[in-house]
Amino acid sequence: MRLLVLGGTGFVGGAVVGAGLRRMWEVTVFNRGRHGTTPAGVRRLRGDRTAPGGLAALAGQEWDLVVDTWDGAPRAVRDSARALAGQVGRYGYVSSGSVYAEPVALGSAEDAPVVDAAPDAFEGDYAANKAGAERAVREVYGERALIARAGLILGPGEDIGRLPWWLQRTARGGAVLAPGPADLALQYVDVRDLAAFLLDPEVPGGTFNVVSRTGHATMGELLAACVAVTGAEARLRWIEPERILAAGVVPWNDLPIWIPAGHPYRWLQERDVRAAYAAGLVCRPVTDTWSWLRAVGVVPPRAGRPQRASVGLDPAREAALLSAGR
Repeated sequence: MRLLVLGGTGFVGGAVVGAGLRRMWEVTVFNRGRHGTTPAGVRRLRGDRTAPGGLAALAGQEWDLVVDTWDGAPRAVRDSARALAGQVGRYGYVSSGSVYAEPVALGSAEDAPVVDAAPDAFEGDYAANKAGAERAVREVYGERALIARAGLILGPGEDIGRLPWWLQRTARGGAVLAPGPADLALQYVDVRDLAAFLLDPEVPGGTFNVVSRTGHATMGELLAACVAVTGAEARLRWIEPERILAAGVVPWNDLPIWIPAGHPYRWLQERDVRAAYAAGLVCRPVTDTWSWLRAVGVVPPRAGRPQRASVGLDPAREAALLSAGR
């Protein structure tokens, strides 16, 4: 199989490249050459998809599959989809659950309404960019388009730092604020399982919520795994969500991954994923992110994108909440 990855140096793109290499495929990456390194055995083509003539390096070549993770202006995806129309068998686009138009009902499937977005837009917010890019890919590839609406993506290489924050926090030891309830159901996908789904030739074209079933793990299981894998002398102190919210703590940002029941964004952890599982999605438990994090030392910067504000609760605020709960 011949795989082309547009980008290929970031979190998801890097996992797709690795998955292709493990399958012994011929792997090519196309990017500006400003970030990351090219693994051995991977061919790198250089170009800037946002510049006039920036896709020239792709001309006259063929691939079985292209995977695109772009989250900028939809026009760039439209241009690459058109340029590759006669050169690739299938176009896989990594989208996001953020495309759904709010309010989103719990348990919504792929047919839920999405935000209005144009496939040729020059700019937009994250949701509009992803939704417009989806349209661009479908308009060119039809049934040969594979749209993966990912949810919370965890695993080695994570460049936002949600699971790494919990790992580093438990590694420091001591009393750890654990946002309750412990049995709160989580929904996420390991980046390696997302990559495997994108590269699986048995997965049909179409649009899929590519994330685990709700309850694949719980908040309690996730934090217990963090304590176990770090080997730290950490003590989980469970605090009810009402008190955490009353203190002004922001779910998902201050306490990564955690979205309590009744929160407006709880749907991010409760989407219908029957279609993806029927198509072959397999989701692993939380595994070896800690060994990767220890090897790299710090959460890597996001390739080609501005750095976001760091996630995680300030130690002083955590201490105050823990003290108030005594």
